[in-house]
Amino acid sequence: MSIFEYNGSALVAMVGKNCFAIASDRRLGVQLQTIATDFQRISKIHDKLFIGLSGLATDAQTLYQRLVFRHKLYQLREERDMKPETFASLVSAILYEKRFGPYFCQPVIAGLGDEDKPFICTMDAIGAKELAKDFVVAGTASESLYGACESMFKPDMEPEELFETISQALLSSVDRDCLSGWGGHVYVVTPTEVKERILKGRMD
Repeated sequence: MSIFEYNGSALVAMVGKNCFAIASDRRLGVQLQTIATDFQRISKIHDKLFIGLSGLATDAQTLYQRLVFRHKLYQLREERDMKPETFASLVSAILYEKRFGPYFCQPVIAGLGDEDKPFICTMDAIGAKELAKDFVVAGTASESLYGACESMFKPDMEPEELFETISQALLSSVDRDCLSGWGGHVYVVTPTEVKERILKGRMD
């Protein structure tokens, strides 16, 4: 078993019309044994920027603490929040720095940039960025997430339709992966508000 699959995870980010959604499952496992059903994989950096970390849970928590530290330093120095593109470059640099003993994490970054244009990207464990204009996925359920998102995604969705689409994609995908699931956690972010919702999923 790959170390990336040790805790199991499912992460997806999707863009809409001047908004984006990011969703994850809530299972924390040790291989096939479930440890927790309320694990938080998505974290807020600021009101318009979120990061989800799939992969090894301990590395995800360590990496998140480093990223928060670096973002706070940036806020103190620049007196403004980091743009999503800048933050993605920071994450990439931090991961590449540790390339010979990497953090076993696959980050998904989603944010609203200039003129509230949604930005999403993912990268591998050594920081090679993959940008997308529709959706990005990560985690053990990524194969089935690709299929579900490919068939359900439509451009320029309004926030409510985007929530519905990403939720259905997540729930149908984690049913096909025994290392992720046990409900879902969805954030829909518009220029004016952040909506957080918990999804109930199959508990078996």
